[in-house]
Amino acid sequence: MSGYPVAVVLCAAVVILLVFLLRTRRIREKFAAVWIVLAIAVTALGAVPEIAFWLAALVGVQTPVNLLFAIGFAVLLAVCIQLSSEVSHLEEETRTLTEELALLTLEVRAEHAARITPHDNSSTE
Repeated sequence: MSGYPVAVVLCAAVVILLVFLLRTRRIREKFAAVWIVLAIAVTALGAVPEIAFWLAALVGVQTPVNLLFAIGFAVLLAVCIQLSSEVSHLEEETRTLTEELALLTLEVRAEHAARITPHDNSSTE
């Protein structure tokens, strides 16, 4: 039973860290919300361990630890999928911005060349 208070303290520390990261804008709200909900859920399980036994019986799992591992695996899978989605979106956005920058650079160079060329031709005549 001595592990439960440690889990509660660690979860409270995680919530405090997340609030600090939010205030300093190092993490966005949509990411922090998931972690805060998870930390609160783990804090509740640490404070009232009977919830894990009740959930395991409700789902039909023999050992509450197995249920926690399954839930943890599902959460990590969801986080990986969400982060992959974010990376894909950012990669597409970066590619689009790079293409736009290349087009603008080409346009600026063409305008610059058009300005220089008439002056050079008029001075040589």
